[in-house]
Amino acid sequence: MINQPLMVPEIVTAVALLVFFAAIKVQTGYTGMGYLILAHSAFCIPFAYLPIRARLQGMDLSLEQAAADLYATPVMVFRRVTLPQLWPGILAGAMLAFIISLDDVVITEFVKSAGQDTLPTYMLGQLRRVVTPEVNAISTVLLAVSVVMVIAFFFLSRSRK
Repeated sequence: MINQPLMVPEIVTAVALLVFFAAIKVQTGYTGMGYLILAHSAFCIPFAYLPIRARLQGMDLSLEQAAADLYATPVMVFRRVTLPQLWPGILAGAMLAFIISLDDVVITEFVKSAGQDTLPTYMLGQLRRVVTPEVNAISTVLLAVSVVMVIAFFFLSRSRK
């Protein structure tokens, strides 16, 4: 069930979310950003779930049992033992979900209300008219940030070895 957004085409998900949120909008009259946030969350959960699940499968449960044997409360075990082991998976899942959400234009176009623009939908709107220096600058900044992050992660992973 959690992997459905990975298998279902994005346009099908967008239409389903449009129908669902349209019914709610009629009943409540609310047209804020909440629908857009919920739609992106629903679409990105499986992408974040995969690295977290992989990290959970590789965890050593004996560390949690040892902490419990040393009279640590369940909250302390989670905070001091489980969370530090899960942190790389959570971070990877959050970054993956962010990238997927940033790249998603189809669901955003279907779910957003009038006057709501995300960066990809704004850029798409500008590209439909004419390529402006503003779009070129945004693209250059996104590319530069990506290159800097890749280089930084390369050097960080290389120095740890």
